[in-house]
Amino acid sequence: MSLTQSARSASQIRNVAIIAHVDHGKTTLVDQMLYQSGQYRNEELSKLAGGQHGLILDSNDLERERGITIFSKNCAVRYTSDEGSEYRINLIDTPGHADFGGEVERVLGMASGTLLLVDAYEGPMPQTRFVLQKSLEYGLQPIVVINKVDRPDARPHEVVDEVFDLLVELDAPDHVLEFPILFASARQGWATHDLAEESDSLKPLFESIVAHVAEPESGLHDSPLRMQVTTLDYSEYVGRIAIGRVLSGVVQKKQRVAVIDRKGNTSERQVAQVLAFEGLDRHEVEQVDAGDLCAVVGLEPIEIGDTICCPTHGEQLPVVNIDEPTLHMTFRVNDGPFSGREGKFLTSRQISERLERELRSNVALRVSPGATQEQFRVSGRGLMHLGILLENMRREGFELCVGKPQVITREIDGQQCEPIEQLVVDCPDACQNSVMALVGDRRATVTKISHRTASGGFVHMEFTIPARSLMGLRSRMLNATQGQAIMHHTLLDYEPVRSVAVHRPVGVLIASEAGSITAYALDALYDRGEFFIRPGDQVYTGQVVGEHCRTGDLVVNVVKGKKLTNMRAAGKDDNSQVRPVREMSLEACLEYIEDDELVEITPGSIRLRKTLLGEADRRRASRRAAENN
Repeated sequence: MSLTQSARSASQIRNVAIIAHVDHGKTTLVDQMLYQSGQYRNEELSKLAGGQHGLILDSNDLERERGITIFSKNCAVRYTSDEGSEYRINLIDTPGHADFGGEVERVLGMASGTLLLVDAYEGPMPQTRFVLQKSLEYGLQPIVVINKVDRPDARPHEVVDEVFDLLVELDAPDHVLEFPILFASARQGWATHDLAEESDSLKPLFESIVAHVAEPESGLHDSPLRMQVTTLDYSEYVGRIAIGRVLSGVVQKKQRVAVIDRKGNTSERQVAQVLAFEGLDRHEVEQVDAGDLCAVVGLEPIEIGDTICCPTHGEQLPVVNIDEPTLHMTFRVNDGPFSGREGKFLTSRQISERLERELRSNVALRVSPGATQEQFRVSGRGLMHLGILLENMRREGFELCVGKPQVITREIDGQQCEPIEQLVVDCPDACQNSVMALVGDRRATVTKISHRTASGGFVHMEFTIPARSLMGLRSRMLNATQGQAIMHHTLLDYEPVRSVAVHRPVGVLIASEAGSITAYALDALYDRGEFFIRPGDQVYTGQVVGEHCRTGDLVVNVVKGKKLTNMRAAGKDDNSQVRPVREMSLEACLEYIEDDELVEITPGSIRLRKTLLGEADRRRASRRAAENN
């Protein structure tokens, strides 16, 4: 029986979403499932991944560079049971980071069950909690897979208990608490129900999916068509492609359908093509039945959340509820001296059009007008959510400046409330005091501390902390622990405001003149602080070039050259003492800046600068602010 034929039998379809924290082995497990289903050879998988192992579904450049899943994707694998029945398993890959929760919320409606993948040492992490909670709201039954049990510090049975405790904490119903358990090594490609029983394949995992994931309801084939768009793709040849699950009825090629948008407006259109998933590809078919996933071509204009239904029995499906953003920042036109040197898209109109395009697929994003026509207030789920958008824009050729991220407060029962995050930190025992001192100064509350001796004396700490207190915490945490701490966080709830904004404890070094940086100038400023720039870099007046070693900003001349005389110098420029440069990523820059500073983002550079470039302008603004206070 072919895959397309088997797809017509609802009892042989399984729709599964995979839930996992960052770096818990989700993408590697999907690779092995594709390989062991017989659809690809290892050489083909490696070629599809661009020569990189374990990156089949991470098709975006940023996903491969960072090793995380950003965009939700889906594929289909075949599994033939011992009785000869062939099953079609639609795998829905969900992002592991809470900042991309908008991707999670809109695709979970396509699933009938979940694979909860948990690291055998780390256990459930904050992002695991976030996505799992969303899946429970959809009533999905989890299959718990304890991955990386071949690690020398693995503690699989303790992790199972932690998963159970997490489900109890999330008020999971009793039937969910009786979850099936598998122990696996995605890298080696095996899974087993009992660690005492050896296994050389993922067959137990496939069997568990068939047995425990609910099959689509029978009889839906004869009902009117109902389908909700959960993902959009784009082709230069056919335009927008709507992807979703056929909840009832049949979607056919050349079929007349009604499309109902989020506002309830209905329009009648014709389906041009129907595409079914097979492996990593999509193939054109005549029809797709209820319960299966498909892609539909020819319904443009169409947006995420729109309902595709029968023209004579039009019924709008409930709009997917997306959590509100927790963070906002100002996007503005780059008005710096170097504007236009590297980018192709500079104007407010071009930035506005790009943000409008992003809103069509990024359902967790919000954009509103800023204080001027050249500014836009952009709101998202977190710093990484907005950072990924900015990184994509700079790679596309955009130039812009962005201001300091600000948390979004809410008024609940007449009281101003701020977002509270769950913060998890793993660090060596020797660094525990440093971590406690850092988070204690930021109004954090300890909720759990445990020691994990299997990993060589690491301590596991959990806190609740205001979201605004997380700004700049990561870099200071790494400095305080010599880079040995691992921290993760996710939104927990909203509570009455319990902290004031955390400010940078030291000032910055500001360039006083434009030009090329010299080693001679940096040598003279060796004891003033730490620099973000190298000799030979071009700077302009008002650019932030480093961190001052004391409070308060300091204006410095970093382009000063050595005067030429006929006197022999006692030393050479080769002996100049230039401190190692602090490498600042885009997210690190966004965390670092204060209210009077901007991050200038161009295709080739990321710079820090003062909003007012002139020193006299900054002094006047400071005096006015003091008078107003």
